[in-house]
Amino acid sequence: MGHSRTLRQLRTLSESVVRPRVKEVKRSVCSCEFVLSALKTLILIILYYSFSIGLTFYNQRFIHHFTFPLSITMTHLVVKFMLAGVVRVLLECKSKTERVTLPWGEYIKKIAPTGIVSALDIGLSNWSWEFITVSLYTMTKSSAVLFILFFAIVLRLEKFRFSLVFVVAFISVGLFLFTYQSTQFNLEGFLMVISASLLSGLRWTLAQMVTQKKELGLSNPLDMIYHVQPWMILGLFPLSVGFEGLHIATSGEVFNYRDNVTLIANLGLLLAGAVLAFFLEFSEFLLVAQTSSLTLSISGIFKEICTLYLAFEFNGDKMSSINGIGLVICLLGIAIHVIIKAVYGQNENKARVERLDASMEMLIKNGEANAATEDEDEVDLFNIKNDR
Repeated sequence: MGHSRTLRQLRTLSESVVRPRVKEVKRSVCSCEFVLSALKTLILIILYYSFSIGLTFYNQRFIHHFTFPLSITMTHLVVKFMLAGVVRVLLECKSKTERVTLPWGEYIKKIAPTGIVSALDIGLSNWSWEFITVSLYTMTKSSAVLFILFFAIVLRLEKFRFSLVFVVAFISVGLFLFTYQSTQFNLEGFLMVISASLLSGLRWTLAQMVTQKKELGLSNPLDMIYHVQPWMILGLFPLSVGFEGLHIATSGEVFNYRDNVTLIANLGLLLAGAVLAFFLEFSEFLLVAQTSSLTLSISGIFKEICTLYLAFEFNGDKMSSINGIGLVICLLGIAIHVIIKAVYGQNENKARVERLDASMEMLIKNGEANAATEDEDEVDLFNIKNDR
């Protein structure tokens, strides 16, 4: 009886989990559910585009006017931390459930590296706006995918594949052609962005390691933002004071102000940028949570195209034919990487399901064999008793 019950449970598990029915997985494109899901995804992508492109042009223009990029970034980090804290408190009051708070040991060991690297990434990115155009920034920062691949392989989050070498070469050639003899090329700004891209690769790899550890409980973007911001503030504060402290203390636009209207306007623009940065970070995590990282990657490619178009059309950025070829090659390289990653992930998931299915079948067969053996033993015992 025990084996029969176990076999029934195994068959039920195999049918319901390992080999789900097709009608439960596939949804008709004409169904209301599919349309609502597609509409929700479209709204999330539009929000992501709005916050990301808006923050890009905001930083480029405001930092040219208010030349304190590190202090601007510091303000954004402080406001993001405060907003995340307020939202956490409101959610705790609503749900009557306490949000996750890491102990000091885990907080220092796990979150500090991610926070400090993130601060340097964002700080250098914003600093570069003093020197380069939107188009050069966008294309150079897109090279972060190369460094993400590198650190993911080094930290064994992703297996090495020869296709990755092709993708890296493709994007590198595209980036080289895009910056080759560019009339608006600035070496100092370019070095800042490429350094920020390297740090961005390390940042997102470390963030992936943190968010994927279930025991930490930081898979929710709000909790991750809340925990990582203090370390970002501590990481950027020495640089902000060292490079901009004296200048900002004696500036007529900040502490040594003479015009109240100018001060209020600058503070308003600072807070607007901070709120924009908070919603951008939250929209990225929300898009991934509601759809997938593949959706975010594909959306990012088209976002860069939109950003470059706006930069050339309204911002006066210039590009030669060679730079245009480099742009196409670089975007194609990113697209190929996204496709390869999607195909590889799909094959890996399929192989995992097949292995699980085979294991379940083996368990069922072994269970049937054991049950048959027990039945034979019961018959033998019955015959022995009858013989007596």
